[in-house]
Amino acid sequence: MKKVHFIAIGGSVMHSLAIAFKKMGYVVTGSDDEIFEPSKSKLNQNGILPDKEGWDEHRITSDLDAVILGMHAKKDNPELVKAQQMGIKIYSFPEYIYQASKNKQRVVIAGSHGKTTITAMIMHVLSHFNRKFDYMVGSSLEGFENQVQITEDAPTIIIEGDEYMTSPLDLTPKFLHYHHHIAVISGIAWDHINVYPNREEYNLQFERLIDLTDRSGKVIFNEDDLLLSSICHKDMQDVAFMPYTKHKATIKNGKTILKTKNGDVLIEIFGEHNLYNLSAAKEVCNRLGILDDMFYDAIKSFKGAAKRLEKVRESANSVIYKDFAHAPSKLEATVNAMKEQFPDRKLTACIELHTFSSLNKEFLSEYEGTLDKADQAIVFVNPHALEHKKLPSISEEEIRSAFKNKQIHYITNSQELKNILKNQQWENHNLLMMSSGNFGGININEFAKEL
Repeated sequence: MKKVHFIAIGGSVMHSLAIAFKKMGYVVTGSDDEIFEPSKSKLNQNGILPDKEGWDEHRITSDLDAVILGMHAKKDNPELVKAQQMGIKIYSFPEYIYQASKNKQRVVIAGSHGKTTITAMIMHVLSHFNRKFDYMVGSSLEGFENQVQITEDAPTIIIEGDEYMTSPLDLTPKFLHYHHHIAVISGIAWDHINVYPNREEYNLQFERLIDLTDRSGKVIFNEDDLLLSSICHKDMQDVAFMPYTKHKATIKNGKTILKTKNGDVLIEIFGEHNLYNLSAAKEVCNRLGILDDMFYDAIKSFKGAAKRLEKVRESANSVIYKDFAHAPSKLEATVNAMKEQFPDRKLTACIELHTFSSLNKEFLSEYEGTLDKADQAIVFVNPHALEHKKLPSISEEEIRSAFKNKQIHYITNSQELKNILKNQQWENHNLLMMSSGNFGGININEFAKEL
């Protein structure tokens, strides 16, 4: 292919794939009705930022070799309709990733939580030993210029596999399109209520992923997740099911130390969930020829993925972290990790309910108990998010009832949130900010300087 157009180019993976195409020498164009940072700046730096926002069917021309369709577009998108009428080949980005990696060993990291971190750990270790590999990951990582890389000669590709819908034309999960040789499943916890209205439908998608494993394929799974463990005991000919559990570790002076056969290994990350993630990454790396002692040598310098328990600011007795946590299982794991790592400090935990699922009253009860370990719990909802998703307003009583926590502060104004946090005493007191949004426009890195 020589010329490709991206419909909904502003998405996290979509803009990264577009940049990867540009670096491969393709002529790349794109469109979107909204493009936010950091996608906007990155597209501009690479000369492929659309000259205006919005859709325009005139962007679809007969010299296009293909159109890459993002999930953000709708079925009646005028550019999509024009491409269909002209008979131009249309790919979703998972379909294209598969086409580009047909001759590679494909490792797919799936699960309701931990996907990005496990993928990032594997990438970090392989990079540490200068192994050639391609990748697709859902977050920015230190040492990697882009979130997507596709080359001719890399023998392996590491793919973060999402269970969300593939495109407006294909409502099946993205991870079903990669046709894995090795699959990791970190755990199953119901999410995406707008796509999977009940647990059974959501769980079924992971069974479908397992069923797609070819002969001689491998499924690496968290054996402490009872639901996952039960579906990974299938009788599948020549498929290896490989369980893992939490890596042994201790916490000393606010630092996590792995316990290994060859001695203690001090690591930068922390939290029980990350000890599970680390075990999963080690299993994959072992399959790719990385011995245990090599893995431990490399993982010592892993600092995490962007917004995954990312340290924002630290003083002698206080630290501020931000995290992408938004689903109940992620929220609880992150709060618990902070409290376990710093047991002698007070913890204020702020969660923004921003996704369709988290703002849906039928799903809210899934958050029961998730903030219990925090000394002070704050739930933030931006009324504009409710309006945009066409959902009804949520009362403070509904929030407190869902979380089963009468002490929760419920806030719907970003300035009020900033004022409450500014008036805290931060001596021996940590702050955790969790959201897949931006707390109504708060730049956490800048705001941290004011505390």
